[in-house]
Amino acid sequence: MGYLRSDIAPHCFTRKSRRESIVPIGPKSLSSRHYGLDWLRIGAFGVLILYHIAMAFSPWHWVVTTGHAYTALIAPMAAVTPWRLGLLFAVSGYASATLVARAATPHAFAAERSRRLLVPLAFGMLAIVPLEMWVRVLEGGYPHGYLRFWLLDGWRVGTFYGVEFPSWEHLWFLVYLWTYSMLLAAFVATAGAARRMDRLAAWLSRGNRLLWAPIALMATIRLAALFVVPEGQGLLHDIAGHSQYLPLFALGYLVARRPALWRALHRHAAGAILLALVAGAVVVSVELQYPGDVVPPHLAMAANRAARSVMAWAMVVALFHLADRAFNSDHRWRRPLSRAVFPAYIVHHPVIVLVTWFTLPLALDPWREAALLLAATLLACAAAYGAARAWPGLGMLLGVPAPVAKGGRRPAIC
Repeated sequence: MGYLRSDIAPHCFTRKSRRESIVPIGPKSLSSRHYGLDWLRIGAFGVLILYHIAMAFSPWHWVVTTGHAYTALIAPMAAVTPWRLGLLFAVSGYASATLVARAATPHAFAAERSRRLLVPLAFGMLAIVPLEMWVRVLEGGYPHGYLRFWLLDGWRVGTFYGVEFPSWEHLWFLVYLWTYSMLLAAFVATAGAARRMDRLAAWLSRGNRLLWAPIALMATIRLAALFVVPEGQGLLHDIAGHSQYLPLFALGYLVARRPALWRALHRHAAGAILLALVAGAVVVSVELQYPGDVVPPHLAMAANRAARSVMAWAMVVALFHLADRAFNSDHRWRRPLSRAVFPAYIVHHPVIVLVTWFTLPLALDPWREAALLLAATLLACAAAYGAARAWPGLGMLLGVPAPVAKGGRRPAIC
C-alpha cells in the first residue's frame, strides 16, 4: 500500500492555583521532571532517524532513493508507521500540561508556544526546507544550482518541475503541534475547562475505557472519512492524521496530572501490548500483500486503517507505562540528548535527502550507504545542537532554549 505518510487539574491561571498545582502526577511527583518521558522522546526520535534512512532503501516512494529497494524493510517499517509520530504528539501533550500550569494566562501559554514553534518553523522554511525542495526539482530535471534555486525559483506558488510549492516538508510536525497547542489554549481559557477535563479523565479511568473508547473514536473518524475524503497531507486536509494525532496529544495532556489515569494506564499495559501485537500483525499483513502503490480491496484497506488506529493508541499506552516504570531516572546524558532533539529534528531530514542524492553516482553498496547516511545524520544533528548552544540567537531559531541559571526552571519537553 505504501508509505502514508493528580485527579484535579490545575488549569485556573491565578497565582494561587499555580502555587498549589504541585500535586502528584502518578507514581512520580510533578516537582521532578518525568525523566521516563524524556527518554521516550529521545528514543522516538532515534527511531525516526532510522525510519527515514530506511525510506531511502524501501520500495515505497520517497523524496530520493538509493536505487536499492528491499522488500524485507516493509514489515518492520509498517510495524512502526502507525505510532512513531503519534508517540511524539503524546509526549508533547504531556509537556503542554506543565507549560499550561506555569503560564500566567492561556494567552501567555499560547504566546510562548508560538515563539518556541513558529520561530524555528519560519527559520526552517527559509533555510532548511529549500535544500530538500531543490533535490526534488533536480529529480524532475531542474538544471540549475542551489543558489539560483534559493534566490529565484524556490519561492514559487504552484507546480514547478512536478513539485508543489510551497511546502513545509518534514516541518509539518511543528505546524500540527502549534495548532493543537492553540486549540488547547483556547479550551483552557473557557469556563469550567478543568472540571470537564477531570470528568473525562475520571470516566476514562473506569473499567477498560482507557483502551477501547479512544480507539473507537480514532478508528470511527478514520474509517468514516476513508472512502469519502481522500487521504491527503496538509493542515486543513489531513483528517486521517488529525484523527490519530489530536487524541494522542490529548492523552498526554490528560495523563500528566491525574493519578487515576496513570493507574489505569499501568493496569491496562498488558492489554495494550496484546492489542498492539494483533493490530501490528494486521497492518504488516496488508502491507506485504499489497506492496508499493498497489491499492488493496476496500475491506483490506479498512482493516488496515482500523488496525493503525488500534496500534497507535495501544503502543502509546504501553510505552508510557514502560517509560514510567522502567526509565524514570536521570542520567548525565539525558539532558543534552533531550535538548538536542528539537534542532536534530529540524536538520536530520534534509541531511538524509542531500547525502542520498549526492552519493548516487558513487553506487555504494547498501551497507556502506546506510552507514554513511547514519553517520552524516548524527554528525549534522550534533553540529546543529553544538552551534545552537554556542550562539543563543541560533539556538532560538533551532528551538534550543537559553541556558537556565542554577535553581531556575528548566523548560518542559516540547
